[in-house]
Amino acid sequence: MTSRTATLIGLTAILMWSLLAVLTVATGKIPAFQLAAMTFAIGALVGSLTWIGRPDAISALWQPALAWIVGVGGLFGYHALYFLSLRFAPPAEAGLLNYLWPLLIVLFSSLLPGERLAPHHIIGALLGLIGTVLLFAGNSSGFAPGQVPGLIAAFVAAFVWASYSVMSRKLKSVPTDAVAGFCLATALLAAALHGAIEVTVWPDTTAQWLAIIALGVGPVGAAFYAWDIGMKRGDIRVLGAASYATPLFSTAFLILAGFAKPSATIAIAAVLIAGGGLIAAKDMMGKRSV
Repeated sequence: MTSRTATLIGLTAILMWSLLAVLTVATGKIPAFQLAAMTFAIGALVGSLTWIGRPDAISALWQPALAWIVGVGGLFGYHALYFLSLRFAPPAEAGLLNYLWPLLIVLFSSLLPGERLAPHHIIGALLGLIGTVLLFAGNSSGFAPGQVPGLIAAFVAAFVWASYSVMSRKLKSVPTDAVAGFCLATALLAAALHGAIEVTVWPDTTAQWLAIIALGVGPVGAAFYAWDIGMKRGDIRVLGAASYATPLFSTAFLILAGFAKPSATIAIAAVLIAGGGLIAAKDMMGKRSV
């Protein structure tokens, strides 16, 4: 698999994550950790289904402790912090702080062996950051002291996901099949937290069940496998900068679904985010992969 192909596969994860907000709203009022447990269980099933015809694939679960710490710590740690941020902080501010992770991925990538952070990567990432700020600025309404823990959780979540993504590159020898095990462990941890602090609420309609299944198959399932391939074999800097498209696409899907209204701010953010992504992706577009 070439670096270009792996990068394109990684980009599909960004598209799937763009559906996360719309699908989450469509699930109704299911508690956060219950929803995480249900969707990550489906995500683990999605991965294990790819083992059909590959009986040796299950051996991928036998990984060093470090791989499990990074895998489960990244998936569970990030989502636990993100859900916590939404419990205490306004969604707009929490989202803004959370979407620092694409910039952090681009910057952290310079610490990897054989990687070099070029000026156009930094420019692209910063343009994307400015676009993201504009995208959420229209919803900004300030915050009270009691919301500070949620904002801190969102900020830390960005570092957790960026660290998980970059560490995945360092753990390149860990096969993507192992992600199914990480998803299952995350589902079990989320179920335990749900049982400890939440009251179970089951979906009321068929549409809500379908939304849960779609979440588990896509944004909380196939997206992680695609992202793992992109992080380990693709251009990590391009993927980091392109990740700024996630809040843009997410907002577009919300508008199409009637959960948000279009505005000039979104249009300006679109130009900045798309332009930043194109600048950061200059290597991939102008250089043939081998």
